[in-house]
Amino acid sequence: MTETLDGATSSPAGPTPTRAAVLAWSLWDWGSAAFNAVVTTFVFAVYLTGSSFGDKDVIAAQLGWALAIAGFLIAVLAPVTGARSDSSGRRKYWLGVNTFIVVALTAAMFFVQASPEFLLLGLVLLAAGNVFFELAGVSYNAMLAQVSTPRTIGKVSGFGWGMGYIGGIVLLLIVYFGFINPEVGLFGVTSENGLAVRVTMLIAAAWFGLFALPLLLRVPEYQAPDAERRAKVGFLQSYVELGHDVARLWRTSRQTVYFLVASAVFRDGLAGVFTFGGVLAASAFGFSPGEVIIFAIAANVVAGIATISVGVLDDRLGAKPVIITALVGLIVSGSLVFLLHDGGQIVFWTAGLALCLFVGPAQSASRTFLARIIPAGREGEVFGLYATTGRAASFLAPTAFALMVTLFGETYWGILGIMLVLLVGLLLLLPVRAKPSRMA
Repeated sequence: MTETLDGATSSPAGPTPTRAAVLAWSLWDWGSAAFNAVVTTFVFAVYLTGSSFGDKDVIAAQLGWALAIAGFLIAVLAPVTGARSDSSGRRKYWLGVNTFIVVALTAAMFFVQASPEFLLLGLVLLAAGNVFFELAGVSYNAMLAQVSTPRTIGKVSGFGWGMGYIGGIVLLLIVYFGFINPEVGLFGVTSENGLAVRVTMLIAAAWFGLFALPLLLRVPEYQAPDAERRAKVGFLQSYVELGHDVARLWRTSRQTVYFLVASAVFRDGLAGVFTFGGVLAASAFGFSPGEVIIFAIAANVVAGIATISVGVLDDRLGAKPVIITALVGLIVSGSLVFLLHDGGQIVFWTAGLALCLFVGPAQSASRTFLARIIPAGREGEVFGLYATTGRAASFLAPTAFALMVTLFGETYWGILGIMLVLLVGLLLLLPVRAKPSRMA
């Protein structure tokens, strides 16, 4: 048995992972930026909520309901599918299946023309893509233990998150300057009937599919240890087993449960920083759509460099100090954006980029905190619970943002709503032991 830097013990999981395996694993994160940055944040979701599809306020509500349904399905399916991938020893197989379903759904977005009758198709594709992307993410996170050691897990996790940010930068630059910004883009593509955005979806699908291949070809399939193998059960019976597992988790590793709750809250605040960052830039600070994408590229540069760099500190100091420092930095930076909002775009550029310094490290360290205490053979199950708890709290940041804007009538007040969610997450995290014992 070996001891991790967070105080948890770990059984040797086989040969020391190679750098090639780490790079192959992280390239999935690089490719996933096609869905995170291009589909859900800066291009396709913005396209769907445009005036071409009808009343913007009505469409925004419909988009919210579509993503809410997707979130419910993820919360219900993630822990069970994760556990079943553990017990079946087909973790990489299901990662590949779910990844290429997302690729197919992204490519199908090409057929969503800029007309109201195509809105439903767009919403269904976006919601379904979110479901399968999150299910793929469960398997991907579970594979972190396969490509790292107790001494390198923080660095490897940070490297993966950083690769995701950098991949987003490169892809956004390609699609922005190649198709979206010019009146006539590459290959004669124009914005007529949404063609520039629709072609961008094909590029995003190809990008994700291409960069997922190294992981699927170079990282070995997961083999469950004999001691952790479980008898195969039916899909519905899996929920009964899940109930028993959660009850046992509460009895034997209560600190893990506390961390799952705290991380669900602060991770929703982290998601809110990016979800509403573009809205704040445009509505409160006067950024044009093109300037929003330029800021997004700069934000990804800062977040990527910070996340890769801080991964080393995660291994030396432990995950909890990194998360606490990042959350405090986020709250201070966000408060400056709010207090100095009259200063115009320079305030958003400086304090907003400061925010981005801390988002990635908090996300990466949250993943490593949990990965260090999961017994071999249960990674998929517990990261499924991680996804579920995150989805269970996913209403917090949007609700807090909307409530503050409604009460005070100005968009910039929504910043305080997001900071409040981060503060609550920080307060919930503080009592969690920094050196939790390994789960039973």
